[in-house]
Amino acid sequence: MSPDGAAEHPLFGLARAAQSGGDVRTSVSGTADSPAGGNRLSGPLDDPSAEAGYSERHPERMGFFTDTSVCIGCKACEVACKEWNLLEEDGLDLTGMSYDNTTDLGATTWRHVAFVEQRIDPSTRARVDIGMPGMGAPSTTPEEGADSDATEVRWLMSSDVCKHCTHAACLDVCPTGALIRSEYGTVVVQDDVCNGCGYCVPACPYGVIDIHPDNGGAFKCTLCQDRLGSGLAPACATACPTESIQYGPLDQLRQRAEQRLEQLHEQGMTEARLYGQDPTDGVGGDGAFFLLLDEPEVYGLPPDPVVTTRDLPAMAAHAAIAAATAALTVAACFLGGRR
Repeated sequence: MSPDGAAEHPLFGLARAAQSGGDVRTSVSGTADSPAGGNRLSGPLDDPSAEAGYSERHPERMGFFTDTSVCIGCKACEVACKEWNLLEEDGLDLTGMSYDNTTDLGATTWRHVAFVEQRIDPSTRARVDIGMPGMGAPSTTPEEGADSDATEVRWLMSSDVCKHCTHAACLDVCPTGALIRSEYGTVVVQDDVCNGCGYCVPACPYGVIDIHPDNGGAFKCTLCQDRLGSGLAPACATACPTESIQYGPLDQLRQRAEQRLEQLHEQGMTEARLYGQDPTDGVGGDGAFFLLLDEPEVYGLPPDPVVTTRDLPAMAAHAAIAAATAALTVAACFLGGRR
């Protein structure tokens, strides 16, 4: 999975332990007491690139911090991403849901700026309705109990992207090795190796990766892997006029995000929160995380994402036990019949 070494995939150790009758949890994690269920498919992981087999000399982990509080919805990041990666345009037809003609991430849209309309009480800045995006034009009828003259509308804007998870289920389920962990800790699709099986699509807890309708391959953000090797920042971060998209070493970005969150809380924006920065969450922390001004669901993000391959060790152990039980039962039937 990497040019620096042939690190064994955790599932290989899992299968070997099941065949030999050993402790599946210990064989996969190296220790039965490791976090998050005791396996290398989930839990905190300090260095994903080292886990993938890169040498100690590999670059530090890089990532994105997206501060949605300063996003102006200009879509410069979308355009820059498409121009650099030579992606097709998505058409100019508005959906009727918002001022958005892309609606979601996809095989030809690796950056997507979400527009969420909310009705709020200007005196308290409290949300009057949840502001969840839906089909059709925004309703002009105020919520029950809300005074239309006493409310105003605000826009929440956020540039979404692949999260480059610490534990990437898309990478774990790929049968051809088309999905790899880079030396920068990012997750990259090798389109010339992808066979279009689509296993990665349902594996992603964020619904990011997508199959191209024309060539059948899987595509998503690469964090501009080709630019990183030349010492350049990703195209989207370079084009962002408000520095809503910040690129750099992941540890530094996390510190910067905590400072920004504290600043917003001091200004009275107590609803602000970080999303995806916690190494103890269900995916081991994201390489691309966000500062949000409302619940994750409002932005179309899952509230508690979990790597979909987390329970594979337990499932394999149960399957091995069931197979052994079935084999013993069949053997007992034959031995009993001979009597």
